[in-house]
Amino acid sequence: MGLLDQLAGQVLGSLNGNTASAAGDSPLLQIAASLLQGQGGLGGLLQQFQAAGLGEQAASWVGTGRNLPIDASQLTEALGSGQLGELAARFGINPEQLSAGLAQVLPQFVDGLTPHGNPNEASDLLSQGLSAFGSVFGKA
Repeated sequence: MGLLDQLAGQVLGSLNGNTASAAGDSPLLQIAASLLQGQGGLGGLLQQFQAAGLGEQAASWVGTGRNLPIDASQLTEALGSGQLGELAARFGINPEQLSAGLAQVLPQFVDGLTPHGNPNEASDLLSQGLSAFGSVFGKA
């Protein structure tokens, strides 16, 4: 299990009351973390969803209320099939399976990164995780 998986697992585990290892076993969490990085953080990802007309859904993930769902086609529209295709190829997953899986995981992942409804919390948590990741591999 990778460090980003562990961090994502801890975030989701604390949100759901599960153990970190159980939540962190999913490669989709690593892909979600990679997606966040590739967008320049949570702000960039939220802007993409807003531009695709999915701002209400994305805002619900950051907020403290119920997370509004999205489906695979909405996710593909927001992120673009090219970007999803690149991620799928990088992680060895079928693009359709990736978009379906991310549609399920991404709302919880973003929600877990922003437990108090503050998108700046995600930047801090992700920065800490990436810094720790880099120091493990001597690239801090």
